[in-house]
Parts: sequence; C-alpha cells; structure tokens
Amino acid sequence: MALRICIVLLFALCGTLNLLAQENDTTIIYAEGKIINALTKEPLTARITYQSLPYGNKIGVINNSSYTFPMFDNEKYAITVEAAGFAPAKYMLDPAEANASRRVVKDIALGDPPKEHQHNAGQVLRLTNVIFEVGKSKIDPESFEELDVLMKMMNENPTMIVQLEGHTDYLGNAKENLRLSQQRVESVKEYLVEKGINRSRLKTKAFGGAQPLSRDNTPEAHRLNRRVEVRILQN
Repeated sequence: MALRICIVLLFALCGTLNLLAQENDTTIIYAEGKIINALTKEPLTARITYQSLPYGNKIGVINNSSYTFPMFDNEKYAITVEAAGFAPAKYMLDPAEANASRRVVKDIALGDPPKEHQHNAGQVLRLTNVIFEVGKSKIDPESFEELDVLMKMMNENPTMIVQLEGHTDYLGNAKENLRLSQQRVESVKEYLVEKGINRSRLKTKAFGGAQPLSRDNTPEAHRLNRRVEVRILQN
C-alpha cells in the first residue's frame, strides 16, 4: 500500500515538474491576445478555437476574453473567434512574428455581423453546393445554380473583387492536392468569366488539404473539406 502511494506521488510530482519546465522553457513561443468589442473597446467573452497548420494535429478551445497558448514546433496556427451577436473572426498566427519576449500578440476586435445581403471586405462565403468530379477539376452541372448566385451578387456589386479559395480533403499526396485545388478554383473562375464577370475581379488561391474543416475520417467529413470559398477583398 505504501509503495503504491509513493508511485502515485512520484507520477504527480513528475507531472508538476514537466508543467513547470514547459512554463519556464524559454524556447517556446506563445500566442496571446485580448478579445474586445470593436465598438465599445470593452473586453468580450468569446469562444476561441485554435489549431496548428497545416494538419491541425494540435488543437484547443478557450472560452474567455483573452487567450494564451504555446506554439509548439515553430508551426503556424489558425485561430477562430466567435461570440453571439458578432461576426466571427479568423486569423493565422505566425511564430516568425514573435516579439523579444517570444510572444505573438494579436488582439482581436469583433464587430456586428453583416446585414442581410450586405457583403463586406474580409467576409468569407462558402459555396456548399459546388461539386467536382472525383479527382478532377470539371464542375458538375449541379453546381451551376450556386455559381450563378455568385455571378448575380458580383453583378449587383460592380466594384466587388473576390478571391476564390480552393480546398481538398487531406487524403493523398499533398502536392497533388494543392495542384487539384488550384485547377478547381481556376475552373470556377473561367465559368464566371464566361458569364461576363471581368477577369480582373477574380483572384485565386489554392490551399490543398492544409485547412480542413474536420479531421474526422468519414466520407461526410472528407466531402465537407472539399470546398470552394469566396473571400471578399473589396466591395
């Protein structure tokens, strides 16, 4: 019995020492920041989700008006901040931007959500019904209806410039996924150009499988990860 108690105490002590060592490790870079109301500048409690890039193998969730987390292995991190009644915010934090105290400081201000039919710079729209043939960049005819909605939106906002962002699932070869995602957004771009949208208003960017929405190994999750998003650059 005494031996068992000693072993338990030893494990607890080791855990405490490891935690203290981590906190005192001067080689680790930390991300930190405050969440505020963009209008009042007051602290705002939000749900803060972060994950390492490109594979999301390190994730965490914080519910607070501020955040701090370690950025292990010199990896970049994606951070999403959400609060009821406010537009969500998404950022990428880069350890290369750490200050002399090895801190990447990013305060995040949340503003009011866009009004219906109002499209602001920075807003990201997900084209949930844009479908491609498996492993190819050919657009399925079922996608035309949603692409025509995008075309109509751009015609109604003649100064709008967007960036078409292509994503695949994370299965398979990373370089091939990147190539395929680029080909797919180029297909979407060409469709819109053929419909009369000026080519100069359409930028493209490919991410391959580096930014999955889900890490679940299911057909539904993989389908969710294969997507095209529209980022409004100017309106």
